[in-house]
Amino acid sequence: MKRSLQIEKASHLKVAKVGLRAFQRVGGFIKPTTRFIQTFGRFAGKAKFQINMVQLRMLLEGGEIPVDLKLNNGYVILSTEEDRVLGLGFLINGKIRSQLPGKEIRSAMLNTEHPNYHPI
Repeated sequence: MKRSLQIEKASHLKVAKVGLRAFQRVGGFIKPTTRFIQTFGRFAGKAKFQINMVQLRMLLEGGEIPVDLKLNNGYVILSTEEDRVLGLGFLINGKIRSQLPGKEIRSAMLNTEHPNYHPI
């Protein structure tokens, strides 16, 4: 592989950072990053919640979604009805609040309506 075509093509690229940040400190808590959840959230076995477009819009507008989940308060992975992981919500006292990066998700919402959209 030392002299492969792929290595030659990539040899002009400069590495800025290596890796994927998995967690960040938020106050006294450790929160998974959106990128980490979007990449690996599909493998989670619990603390997942599927939302529809109406619920997504409600979250993006700063609202809460009332839910009946048998989970402790904390982070939940939010995904679309097509099983596309969006990021995190925060479950507290039977309501989910958005932890989604609004600008990115609004853009993704527009892309889901595009005829060439293909989920990751």
